Order: sequence, then structure tokens, then C-alpha cells
Amino acid sequence: MTVTETQDVAARPIGDPVLEASGVTMRFGGLLAVNDVNLTVREGEIVGLIGPNGAGKTTFFNCLTGLYKPTSGQVRFSGTPLPPKPRAVVRAGMARTFQNIRLFANMTALENVMVGRYCRTSAGALTSVLHGPKFRREEAATRARAQELLEFVGLGRSTEHLARNMPYGDQRRLEIARALATDPKLILLDEPTAGMNPQETRQASDLIFKIRDSGLSVVVIEHDMRFIFNLCDRVLCLVQGAALIEGTPEEVQSDPRVIEAYIGTGEDDDEDEGPQDDVPGGEV
Repeated sequence: MTVTETQDVAARPIGDPVLEASGVTMRFGGLLAVNDVNLTVREGEIVGLIGPNGAGKTTFFNCLTGLYKPTSGQVRFSGTPLPPKPRAVVRAGMARTFQNIRLFANMTALENVMVGRYCRTSAGALTSVLHGPKFRREEAATRARAQELLEFVGLGRSTEHLARNMPYGDQRRLEIARALATDPKLILLDEPTAGMNPQETRQASDLIFKIRDSGLSVVVIEHDMRFIFNLCDRVLCLVQGAALIEGTPEEVQSDPRVIEAYIGTGEDDDEDEGPQDDVPGGEV
């Protein structure tokens, strides 16, 4: 679990809190999936969320983004409580990608990104149907912004490619571009390097730094420890739905409890095995 290189972030200033989650708890019947988890993310910060399968990472993301209404606790964004409604969360300035890619397979790369942009348009139903002047202006601006974002993530030559025909790594980047189209202040990435080869993983790391440098905050779920410890300013480790430790990459990777959570002690491992996919929403 040792990582030989970590980024030097001491000289980079971190701003005010943009996301504050306090006491977030999520129960599914008798299953406690997330247990009293706190997380603060500041402007210009990259925060990692790690933990073994079934630790509650994706469920916590779902609570932050309004897909689930937490059993208890509160999520505040830029100082304002967030309602548990995905559309309200997006309009407030928080976007996300998913563990399993959720693109519109039969739409082009440009069209997929344009879909993400529509939450920032205001043309009414009538002018949209009739293609009135306001609709035409907003559609042109949406198309131009979508093209800019494709260039930003390195897909400028894939504008007219159908999403289903694009390589896996490009689909991951396309999903990030669609999230960026919502004009977020914070983007949450759920396993952005899953299934990627080493070269694609390096490209993903470079893209996340590029997103951070553009002024956004980032929260990343990832199982690749070298990737996460080289990327993040802080890391929060969840185990069985609860926070085990939060700290710098150096502090977290050297904590014996984290090593035990991932590698195990070798004792009673069989007794701990069980189904991990019984919670609504998949992997928790």
C-alpha cells in the first residue's frame, strides 16, 4: 500500500468550504449502509473517498447528490442546505459521474454533452417547439459550449461519434464532459479509472488536475490506491459505512487500520464474506 510519490500541495491555497456533510446516515430497513459520516470539501481541493467493497462509498455519494434522502444528517452546499432532489443539487452547482457509465448510447458525443447543458437554459416549451429566437440563441450557445468541453477533455475529434462506438476510456471522459456542462462548482467522480489501462489512468489523473486548476473542487471514489494517493489533498476512508480515518494521503496510507481493511489479517476471512450487492443502487 506504500506510494512512493505524492503531489506537493503545501504551496497551493485552499479556499472556503463548498460542501459540508454532517452526520449523514442512511438505512435500508435493518441495514446501516452509511453511519454518521462527516465530510467537508473546500474550494480548489481534491478529496478521495476510499474503502473496501461494501463500505458505503457510492451510497454516500447518492446521499450527497439527492438520489437518496439520508435517514438523518444534513448536506450543505456553499452554506445552504441541499434538498434531496437531484435536479436541485445540479442547479446548486454539484455534478457527478457514475460507477457504471450512463451515456446516451445512440447519441453523438456532442449531443451527450449538450444534454448536460440544458439545465442552464431557460427557453420555454412553446419557443422550443417553434424554434423561436431565444431557443435558437441558447441552442447555438449550448452547442458551442459542448464543443469547448469536448476539447477540454481531449475528445475534440470525436464530436460526431456515437457514444456506443467510442473506446471505453473515451466514454469515461465523455461522461465527465457532460457533468462539466452543468457548470458545477464541485464534481463527484465515482471510480473514474475503473477498467482503464495504465496509460488511460494517467490521462484521467491529468484531466482531474486540469479540472481542479480550472477552479472546481473534486471528490473521487477510487480503488486504485496509487492513483488516489498521488491525486488527492485529503483522503477519507470508509469501512462498513463509517469513517475510519481522514487525513493527508501520507497519514491515511500509513495507518495500520487502513492496511488491515484492504488486506485483512488473514484470520476469520471466510466468516466476513457475504453478498455485497443487496443494497438498492448496487455497490455501497
